[in-house]
Amino acid sequence: MSEGQWWFCLKHMRVEPDQGCPNKDRMGPYASEQEAAGALQRAADRNKAWDEADQDDD
Repeated sequence: MSEGQWWFCLKHMRVEPDQGCPNKDRMGPYASEQEAAGALQRAADRNKAWDEADQDDD
């Protein structure tokens, strides 16, 4: 496995190494390519948990 940082590009919907699109278009950095590949799912899971917590506060 390659060392370095990995990013998920929101413009191209793909995992990129450190050299890639501008950071404004990316999520990360992640320690591995596999972690970066799960970026959108991780964000969706967190958003759902936060939304549920907000509903519990009402």
